[in-house]
Amino acid sequence: MTRVFTAVLSLLFLSSFAAKPKNQYVKIKTDLGECIIKLYNETPLHRDNFIKLARKHKLDGTIFHRVIKDFMIQGGDPDSKMAKAGAALGETSIGPDIPAEFRDSLFHKKGALAAARDNKPEKSSSGSQFYLVQGKVFTDEQLDAIETNRLKTKIPTWQREVYKTLGGVPHLDRNYTVYGEIVKGLDLVDSVAIVAKDERDRPLVDIHMTVTLLKKREARRLEKELKK
Repeated sequence: MTRVFTAVLSLLFLSSFAAKPKNQYVKIKTDLGECIIKLYNETPLHRDNFIKLARKHKLDGTIFHRVIKDFMIQGGDPDSKMAKAGAALGETSIGPDIPAEFRDSLFHKKGALAAARDNKPEKSSSGSQFYLVQGKVFTDEQLDAIETNRLKTKIPTWQREVYKTLGGVPHLDRNYTVYGEIVKGLDLVDSVAIVAKDERDRPLVDIHMTVTLLKKREARRLEKELKK
C-alpha cells in the first residue's frame, strides 16, 4: 500500500511539473528596469510572431524610439539598433505585416501590449513595431465623449471601470491590435515615459532593450506566483 501511495504521489508530482503554462511570456529588459508580458492566446498571429522575434533575438538592441507621456512608449524598429542621435525612426519593421486581430475583450488599458501600424485600410500590424500603453485615468464624461466622437460604439461597463481607475487609451480600441499585457514590472512604462526627448518624441538618451522568451519552467513559476 505504501509503495502504491508513493507511486501515485510521484505521478501527481511529475504531471504537475510537466503541465504546460497557460500562456507564453516575454521579458523586456532595459537600463531603466524590466517587465514581463503575458501574450494573449486570443491573438495567435501576433503572439506567435512576437515569440519568433524573441527566440531569434531580433529585437535585442532596438530602442524605444517614440515616447509620449500619458500615452505610450513605442519600439521595435530594426533601424533603431544603429541609429545616429536625432535620426528619424519608425518607418521599418521586421517581416511582413500581420493581419489585424481585434477582440472586444482585449483593450488599451495601462500596461497593454499592442501592435503599431501604418494607415493601411485593413489596419494590419507592423511585423515588429509595438507599443506599451501608459495612458491616463478618464472620467465618465470623457469616456462618453470618446464613445460618441471617436469609437462610435459603447465601451463595456467593466472596461470603463478599468479606464476610470487604472487608466489607458480607450480611443485606440478596435483600431490597433492588443495582444498582451504587462503582468510584472508595470513601473517600467512610467520610467520610460518621463525621459527627456527631442521634437520627434525620441528619447535624448537611447533606451535599448533585450527581449527574451520565458522558459516553460519560468512561466509555470510566474503563473503560480500571480495566483497568490
